[in-house]
Amino acid sequence: MRKVVLSMMISLDGFIEAPNGEFVPPAWSEDLDRFWAGHAIAHAGGLLFGRVCFDFMASYWPAAEADPATPPAQRDVAKAMNSLPKVVFSRAPRTVTWSNSRVVTDNIVGEVAALKRQPGKDLMMFGGAGIAATFMRLGLVDRYRLLVVPQLFGAGNALFKGGYERRALTLVENRALDTGAVILTYEPAGH
Repeated sequence: MRKVVLSMMISLDGFIEAPNGEFVPPAWSEDLDRFWAGHAIAHAGGLLFGRVCFDFMASYWPAAEADPATPPAQRDVAKAMNSLPKVVFSRAPRTVTWSNSRVVTDNIVGEVAALKRQPGKDLMMFGGAGIAATFMRLGLVDRYRLLVVPQLFGAGNALFKGGYERRALTLVENRALDTGAVILTYEPAGH
């Protein structure tokens, strides 16, 4: 059965965005490309998004694939991002134009259960904080894969805001990158 993998970048002080919703990208390197982006794409059978993160990603990746200014490694990521099936969770119906995308407005638990039963690779959730909190509250996250960047944002949008049940996690992998970032991978204990 496929897993739902919460795969997000987080500052050392727990924020996925700096104040005012500013996305602060991690320093790009061969390690980041290989062990973060490359790993996510190699293991992804589908992408899960909240509305805000989906709109942000949809504004970048479709054009990045053909843009000569996009670094070659990111063009490969763009190709995968554009070709993978994408589900955006939104409270209201909406039209999406990013290839292979569809909208889910209700029955999150049933939708995720159906997606997990399908054959294929894991379902990667890249954001945002709202849908991540909903998935954590509903117990739908099977793996937490966090890129902890060596930055303190001081404020912003926190990934872990509470509202979910207490649960123990088991560290299944850790990797330090050449940029000083660390990838930490956890699964719920006994999972």
